[in-house]
Amino acid sequence: MKVHIEPEIIGTILGLPISSSLLLAWIAAILLVGIGIFVVHSLQLVPGKVQGVAEVTIEGIFGFMESITGSREKAKEFFPLIASFFLFILFMNWIGIFPGIGSVGFYQQVDGHSVFTPFFRPPASELNTTLALALVSVIITQIYGIRKLGLWAHLGKFFVFGKGPLNFFVGLLELLGEFTKIVSFSFRLFGNMFAGKVMLVIIMALIPLVVPVPFLALELLIGFLQALVFAALTLIFLSFATETAMAH
Repeated sequence: MKVHIEPEIIGTILGLPISSSLLLAWIAAILLVGIGIFVVHSLQLVPGKVQGVAEVTIEGIFGFMESITGSREKAKEFFPLIASFFLFILFMNWIGIFPGIGSVGFYQQVDGHSVFTPFFRPPASELNTTLALALVSVIITQIYGIRKLGLWAHLGKFFVFGKGPLNFFVGLLELLGEFTKIVSFSFRLFGNMFAGKVMLVIIMALIPLVVPVPFLALELLIGFLQALVFAALTLIFLSFATETAMAH
């Protein structure tokens, strides 16, 4: 029984390495888009079960966003991004506990040793995945700030000249804070999901039948909460950026 932090490479496309976690992230994205297309093309005045679940999900996400921002207009503006973050991370987390994830694969020679390589690995249990999500979140926050303030005014929040050394130092702290968001976002999601993966591997190895069921349920809850926290924090930072822009 081995648990690897580094991603397992299962092949290459145009010379670019494809990891087992990246492949599963693609599958999660395709499933999410496919479900969205199916729901859109099957809309009816009297909703069926699938449409009903989709409507409840959308209304729930929108209501949650409105409660955080305190503004229906902001909730509408940020809804596509925040809903995409939440649903994509949720799909990645939940699909990562399906049977066969991490246990179905092949053996390959690495440094003269035969090493088992799974076809699929929970995407959020690889730091590259969570780091990419964190970068997208922080970069888009900056884009919204630039759209509201303009480039130079936005940069002026971080590089404060002519207002004394204290304000200049505070501006640099804000700039540092943008980088720490990347670290905290990526490691929070990665740490929780990787720890869950390790726990399931150990439980499955020691007691493989009925006992792991409660832990699987716990992983479903943790996967939901981590998706919610990531989306909520992104929404809060976006809301702060636009409030700062409005104040200026």
